[in-house]
Amino acid sequence: MLKKLLIVVGVVGVAALIAKKVMDANDERALWHEATTSPDLR
Repeated sequence: MLKKLLIVVGVVGVAALIAKKVMDANDERALWHEATTSPDLR
């Protein structure tokens, strides 16, 4: 029982780390897009 619980906790932890990396990458890409596009001066 304890072994299964540890495995589940490990999988959830890894999934959380991957989700954080993906969100950070999306934020970084959005910042680069904003910084490198010309402003709309209409």
